[in-house]
Amino acid sequence: MTQINITINLDDLKEKIESSSLESPVKASLALILNSLMEKERDEYINALRHERSEDRRGYRNGYYERELITGTGSLKLRVPRTRDGEFSTSIFEKYKRCEQALVLSMIEMVVNGVSTRKVTKIVEELCGKSVSKSLVSNLTKSLDPIINDWRNRPLNTLYYPYLFVDAMYIKVRENNKVVSKGVHIACGVNENGHREILGLKITHGESTESWSIFFEYLKARGLQSPIMITSDAHAGLVAAIKQSFLGTSWQRCTVHFLRNIVESLPKKGFEEARQELKAIFSNTDLKFVRELKDRFIEKYQDTKGFSKAIEKLDEGFEDSIQVHAAPIQFHKHLRTTNMLERMNREIRRREKVIQIFPNEQSAARIIGAVLMDIEEEWTSKNTQFLKGYKSL
Repeated sequence: MTQINITINLDDLKEKIESSSLESPVKASLALILNSLMEKERDEYINALRHERSEDRRGYRNGYYERELITGTGSLKLRVPRTRDGEFSTSIFEKYKRCEQALVLSMIEMVVNGVSTRKVTKIVEELCGKSVSKSLVSNLTKSLDPIINDWRNRPLNTLYYPYLFVDAMYIKVRENNKVVSKGVHIACGVNENGHREILGLKITHGESTESWSIFFEYLKARGLQSPIMITSDAHAGLVAAIKQSFLGTSWQRCTVHFLRNIVESLPKKGFEEARQELKAIFSNTDLKFVRELKDRFIEKYQDTKGFSKAIEKLDEGFEDSIQVHAAPIQFHKHLRTTNMLERMNREIRRREKVIQIFPNEQSAARIIGAVLMDIEEEWTSKNTQFLKGYKSL
């Protein structure tokens, strides 16, 4: 049987295609090449060329049907050969299947990384010469749901998490034909190997003691054991829930939030020295000296006008802000604040600014979950300890 040999300079072809317009002769040539390859595949399947008489023939041709192939360089209309027995299948579309999957994954990744669905549709149209609807892009992102749900509900009993960080942020969600504010509860833990993991994500109606207790029960139901210490801000509902849910766990008040609260109570001008003295209290690692600095500050400013409220706040919240001193000195700077969660929240906010209002709670969980999974994957890929040199007891 006559053999058909086609030689293609792929690099040259790719360069010409990428720099050409959709209806250019170059793309028409690509369609011709693919049509020829499919024709060759049918010849090999039948084991006979067109009009060839052969005892080894295994079937007969049955015309063509038209099919569109979307590639990264444009949309091509191809003539797909058929056989009478209907058993012939070309490998061309299977070979391009991975390209199509890559395009779909790229669309999803663009949405997760903060590109609006409107912009995604325009980008795809420019790349492929074919428009896609916003609803199609939205539906594609729904394919993330099983992955994110599995991640959110994975067991937490395979490792011990001695240190936990928790925080909440607020988002806008459409619910029952109105826009409501919802709380996003997030927990991040440091495991027994000193590595960070994002342990929990839950969207609730607020930051009450009840909502935080439900969140902690959700973590415990997945196997989370009581940590040594939990770091958070001083939201009353959160603090109450920590004390109720984790007996024997110490609570570290985020020193950044605490210091900010105290400084905001100081007179606005003329007391920069006092501000620096406050910062020194929480930046020192020697607990005995920290207590001395605190007492000196109170003694120095207790009779100064405008300092009574700041001193009261310092005295009331001081013990909760120094629980970190029970941990090894080299870990203090990592454990005394929720800065890690603040950075994660900024990444979520960046995406939220594009969406503004999430269409529903599931959509919010999907996008926020994808962002958090991406952050955790980056931590894992670096394979470096958050608490360097940490060894579990």
